[in-house]
Amino acid sequence: MLLAVACLGQFMVLLDSTIVGAALPDMERRLHTGLTGLQWIVDAYVLLVAMLLLSGGVFADRFGRRRLFLAGVVVFTLASVLCSFAPSLGWLIAGRVAQGVGAAALSPASLALIGAAYPVPQERVRAIGLWAGFSGIGLAAGPLAGGVLVEVFGWPAIFLVNVPIGAVLVVAGLRVLGESGNPAAPRIDVPGTVLSVLGVGALTFGLIEGGSRGWTSPVILGSFGAAVVILAAFVVVEARRPAPMLPLRLFRQRLFTVSNTAMVVVGFALMGSSFFFSQFFVYVQGSSILRAGVQTLPATLAMVVVSPYAGRLAARYGFRVVVTAGLVLAGLGLVALGFVHADTGYGNVWWRLAVAGVGFALTMSPLTGAAIQAVGPQEGGLASGVSSTTRQIGAVLGVAVLGAVVRAREAGGASFEAGLGSAFVVAGVVTLACAVLTGLWLVRSEPRPAARRG
Repeated sequence: MLLAVACLGQFMVLLDSTIVGAALPDMERRLHTGLTGLQWIVDAYVLLVAMLLLSGGVFADRFGRRRLFLAGVVVFTLASVLCSFAPSLGWLIAGRVAQGVGAAALSPASLALIGAAYPVPQERVRAIGLWAGFSGIGLAAGPLAGGVLVEVFGWPAIFLVNVPIGAVLVVAGLRVLGESGNPAAPRIDVPGTVLSVLGVGALTFGLIEGGSRGWTSPVILGSFGAAVVILAAFVVVEARRPAPMLPLRLFRQRLFTVSNTAMVVVGFALMGSSFFFSQFFVYVQGSSILRAGVQTLPATLAMVVVSPYAGRLAARYGFRVVVTAGLVLAGLGLVALGFVHADTGYGNVWWRLAVAGVGFALTMSPLTGAAIQAVGPQEGGLASGVSSTTRQIGAVLGVAVLGAVVRAREAGGASFEAGLGSAFVVAGVVTLACAVLTGLWLVRSEPRPAARRG
C-alpha cells in the first residue's frame, strides 16, 4: 500500500507536467494572453521544481519523509485549486509557483519513502521500477487527458483533476505511511537555495520578456546582469559552505560534468519543443484541442515504451554509445519537425515525433546512471538529485529560449509557422551538437600513469 501511495503521488506530479501543454491554446484564448504569458505558465512551475528539488530531498531526510510527502500533497492540491479558479494570468502564475513548491517536496519524498520501506536492494530496485513506470504513465496520459478535459470543460479542469487524487493521497498517506528520516542529514543550504532561485529566475525573466520589452531595454539588460552577479555569488557561496546544496567538487569528474551538461540539453530540447507541440497542431494545422492531444502521443508513448530498456542497453553497450545514439535520434527527429508545414499530412508527422521520443528515452536513464557512477557509493542519491535538477534547469531555459526564437522570427515578419520551424531546428541542432560532446567525452576520467624516472 505504501508503494501505491508513493507511485500515485509521483503520477500526479508527472501528469501535471504534460497535461498543461494540451491546454495552452485554450489558456491563450480565454486568458487573452500571448506567447510570453504561456511561457510563464509553464516556467513558473518548472523553475521552482528545478531550484527546490535538491532542498526537498534534504528536508525529507531532516524533518520526516512522511511529513514532507503529505505537506507536498496538500500544497500541490491547494495550488491546483488556486490555478483552476484563477481570475487572471497573474493568479494562475502564482498558483503554478505554489504547485512547483509542492512538487519539489512531494517528488523526492515519495522516492525516499520507497527507499526506506524496501531496504533489500533487489526489492528496492523493483519498487523504484514501478515508481518510474507510474511516472511514464503520467507523462503519456497527460496530452490525451488534457485534450479531453479541455474540450469538454475548458482549461481549469486540468488542475481540478488533481483534487480527488490529492484527497486520496492524504487519506491513504495518513493511514499507511510510516515516518522515517535521517538525523545525520546535512543542514538546509538556505543561501544556496535562495541564490539559485533568484539567479535562474532573473535569467529566465530576461529570456522570456526580452522579446516583448526589447533585448536592449534597461529592464532586460538589468535582469541579465543580475543573473550573472547572483549566479557568480552562488558559485562562491557553494564553494565555501561545508554542506552545500550543490557540491561543486563533483564537477571535477569529467563523467559527472559531461552527463549533467548533456542532461541540461535534454531538458532544453525536450521541454522546449514539447511546449509547442499542441500549438503546432492547433494553430498551424487547424486541429481541435482534443485531436491535438492525441496527435502528440507518439512522442510520449515512445518514451514510455523505450525508457525501461535504456538502462539495460547502457549496461550492455556503455553509456557513451547509448546516450550518443539517443541524442542523434532526438536531434534528427526535431530537425525533421522543423520542416513540417500546415499542409503536411499526419502520416508524415507522427514518425518525427516518435523518433524524437525514442531518442530522448535512450538518454535520460543512462545519463543519470553515468552521473551516479562518477561519484562514490555514498553520494549516489545526491548525484541522482543533481541530474534531475539539471534536466529541470534545461527545461526552464528551453521554454524561454525557443519561445524567444519564435518571437524573434515573428518580429522579423515571419509567420508563427515559420517561427515554430526555426525553434524545432534550433532544438535539434543543439541536441546534435551535444551528441558530439557525449560521443567524445562521456567516459570516466582515467588517472594518468606516474612518470617513470630515468
